[in-house]
Amino acid sequence: MYNLLLPVAYLPLWLLYGLASLLWPVVYYVARYRLKVVRTNLERSFPDKSRSELRRIERQYYRHLCDLLAEGIYNLRAPLHKVSRHYRLENPEILEPYYNANRSVVLMSAHYNNWEYMITSLDHAISHHGVGVGKPLDNKGFGVFITARRARYGTEIVDQTDVRQTMAYYDRWKVPAAYMMLSDQSPSNPHRSHWTTFLGQDTPFLFGAEHFARKYDMPVFLYDVRKERRGHYSVHFELMTDSPNSLPEGEITERYARHLEQLIRTEPQYWIWSHRRWKLTRNGRIMKDGTIKIIEK
Repeated sequence: MYNLLLPVAYLPLWLLYGLASLLWPVVYYVARYRLKVVRTNLERSFPDKSRSELRRIERQYYRHLCDLLAEGIYNLRAPLHKVSRHYRLENPEILEPYYNANRSVVLMSAHYNNWEYMITSLDHAISHHGVGVGKPLDNKGFGVFITARRARYGTEIVDQTDVRQTMAYYDRWKVPAAYMMLSDQSPSNPHRSHWTTFLGQDTPFLFGAEHFARKYDMPVFLYDVRKERRGHYSVHFELMTDSPNSLPEGEITERYARHLEQLIRTEPQYWIWSHRRWKLTRNGRIMKDGTIKIIEK
C-alpha cells in the first residue's frame, strides 16, 4: 500500500507544488482538517491578535502544510544531490572541531519548516555520523516504510525508546555522532517533563536531549530552518553550550523553549499547529472529551 507513494514521488517537484496549491483550499475550507485544533492553538498562543490576523495565519499554515506534503513525497525518491539543492547548511564547519575531538553532539530543532530533508541528508551533510531520533509512528507498517526511505543515504533512524542503547554503543566505541532531536513533541508523561511558560501557556517539554547531553557531556547546538522561498531552505547552527553540566538543571531545555518561541512568533505559519501540543496538565492528560486522566508518578 505504502509503495503506491513511490510512483507519485517520480513527479517533478513543480508539479507536486501545483497539486499542493489545488489541495490546500480543499483541506482548509472543505475537509477542515484538524481545524478546531489549529484554531484553538492559535487563539491561545496569540490572544493579542485579531480574528482576521489569526485567519490569515491559518490560511498560510494550510498552504505550508500542503507544501510539506508535496516535499515529503518528493523526498521519498529524490537523489541526494537534488535534496542538497533545496536544503542548504550555512555553517556546517562549526561542528568540525567536535568531530576532530571525537565528541558527539546534540542538534536540537523542531517541527518548523521542513525537517525531512535534514533527516534524509544529515549523514552526508556533516562529518559526524547522523542519527535521527524520534517517536515511533502509531502505524507500524508505515513507520517501517518511512524509516527505510529516510535512512537510504546513511542517516540512522532511532526510536526514542531505543536511543539509550544507541548512545551507549557509540560512546563505548568512540564514534562521533550527531543526534538530531525534534524536541517540540508532546511528552507522554507530565512527571518526566520540563515545564515552562511557552506561547503564554503552561507547557511540558521533552527532557531527553538535555538528559543525554549531560550524561555523555555532549555539546548542544540549536539549528534554525529558514524558508528562503518555496522549496528552498537554509539551516543555521548555533552553539548553546559545549559544557552542558556547567548549566543548572533544566537550563538547556529552557533555552531551547525560548529560542523556539521567538522563531514561532516571528513566522508562526511554519510551525505544526495541527498537533494537540497542549494535551497534558501537570498531573495528567486532557482527553478529547475534556476530562482529565490522572497519570501517577
